Amino acid sequence: MGAGKSTIGEEVARLSGRPFVDLDREIESRHGSIAELFQRSEAEFRRSEEELAAEVLSSAVPAVIAFGGGAVLSEQTRGLLRERAHTVWVEVEAAEAWNRAGGDRPLARDEAGFRRLFDERRPFYESTSDDVVATVEDVLLVALQVRVARGQLPELDVPEPVAVIADEHVLELHPLGLEASEVHRVPRGEAAKTPAVLERLWNELEVERGGTIVAYGGGSTTDVAGLVAATHLRGVRWLAVPTTLVGQVDAAIGGKTAIDLPAGKNLVGAFHYPTRVIADPDVLSTLDEAERREGMAEVVKTGLLAARPLWELDEVSMIRAAAAFKAAICLGDPFDQGRRAILNLGHTFAHALEAAAGYEGLSHGSAVALGLLAALRLSGRSVDIVEDLLRPTPAHVDRDRAWAALQRDKKVRQGELRLVLLGDEGPVVETRPDAEVRAALNDLIAD
Repeated sequence: MGAGKSTIGEEVARLSGRPFVDLDREIESRHGSIAELFQRSEAEFRRSEEELAAEVLSSAVPAVIAFGGGAVLSEQTRGLLRERAHTVWVEVEAAEAWNRAGGDRPLARDEAGFRRLFDERRPFYESTSDDVVATVEDVLLVALQVRVARGQLPELDVPEPVAVIADEHVLELHPLGLEASEVHRVPRGEAAKTPAVLERLWNELEVERGGTIVAYGGGSTTDVAGLVAATHLRGVRWLAVPTTLVGQVDAAIGGKTAIDLPAGKNLVGAFHYPTRVIADPDVLSTLDEAERREGMAEVVKTGLLAARPLWELDEVSMIRAAAAFKAAICLGDPFDQGRRAILNLGHTFAHALEAAAGYEGLSHGSAVALGLLAALRLSGRSVDIVEDLLRPTPAHVDRDRAWAALQRDKKVRQGELRLVLLGDEGPVVETRPDAEVRAALNDLIAD
């Protein structure tokens, strides 16, 4: 009681686009006030609570559910929570909980009794919960098992046997303190995301189905390693350890894995969510300014979508906030069937420019910065933050080749290109006349 479960749950549901169920409110809507139910019989209330818990946990529709503080006293409910839910314990100090709930609830009439109840229930919370949280951001991150904290890599614990797929450059800079039966090196950047590299990894891998593939490197490394994990032996567990800002705020989150083809970027891939994402900001210390700007392009994109200046936060808070926003979108649309499309703000133009460049000479972050310029201009928005923070310069690519690549974008439906833009009430997906889109693309290309 008083931990803030309803408040946090409602916000998590809003951000993720999932339905919200407050068990206590639902009981009251069906059976009358909880205070009156307690007056008649606490046992009757607990029966109603148990029945409703079973009902909501059996729903085929994923939801965010706030449980009453005593719901886990039921052995049946505890079993269903372990089996069917990712359960988080919103931890709060007894004194704070009493300040919030004291005197207002049937089991919070006197402080001494409230504290006894608090201590009696703690073991049930500990045994039932998958994670302990305090904020909305915490819930969103643990729901996809994204861990953002300094100093995680030296203590990395992965179930054996382990196969590491790593950026060859990152291994030299930051040796991974992990016992691995096999280590496979891949080139830096988009050079890792080719059919040839994918085939080589398929032929080299020896890890069995019960093993774990660890992807160690930037977004390109986690892309190709995730695709290998999705297809090796028809799918094995994998863990993403992103070592770039791009990877930590975006690329390693959400289960999208892919390689590139000459016709376009990320055209061959699969959805295969990592069991964990370990984002340790300590490994970012060796990034130069250009590499850091690559990641800031994704931070700016996320901040524009969230209508929040994430780029003004300290490094750890910035990474957590950006990762939590993406986690929220992916929770509501795990396989990119709807709202998740908004995460492509600026990327339609960026991918076309990268393909036109043959994935050489134009980095992903630079392309995204240019793509954001186009998206903001088409949205009638100021481009100051992109120009001031990312300082993009026109791309040296062929205009016709870029336009052809843009028309093959994955967001084309029945011949119409759908663009992610910013409307008055947030991001929208809409079409624009070809002439307008091509003009916006041409503005990104050097004469």
